[in-house]
Amino acid sequence: MITLTEQTIKTALINVSQRERQAVTIATDLDSVDWDKLDYFGVRDRRIPSLGYVVVELDGAPTGILVKEADQKPRSRSQCSWCEDVTLPNDVVIFGARRTGAAGRNGNTVATLVCANFECSRNVRKLPPVAYLGYDVEEARRARIRSLGERSRDFVRDIRDNS
Repeated sequence: MITLTEQTIKTALINVSQRERQAVTIATDLDSVDWDKLDYFGVRDRRIPSLGYVVVELDGAPTGILVKEADQKPRSRSQCSWCEDVTLPNDVVIFGARRTGAAGRNGNTVATLVCANFECSRNVRKLPPVAYLGYDVEEARRARIRSLGERSRDFVRDIRDNS
């Protein structure tokens, strides 16, 4: 993941109004983030914890979206759609995002199940259990990392391209 600043994050957001962009408050010390171990950057808003910001690298540039946690919680223990970790140590919630352009102005949104505090990059870097004799756990970890990057970028592309 490329290194981001609060201004870069604000500028990268594609599904927000000017007013929403100006109100963004990042709750993380960005200088302490280990950018090399992130497949996407996700953070909650410091003032409005139900809001979050997700930034991925698309076409060589940071592209971000505003997501909002749904009021309704999943009925049962859910699996994150991005990291697909079956032994999650954290909660998974429903995040919705408004599409860009006319579709977003008309209220068109997309939702997905994601780790509540965007812990996906950490989850996919854990060594998976040995599934069978000869199972390459390191290759399985690399595959999970690649898949997380693809799924998070695909979600942002869906917000951007289906307006």
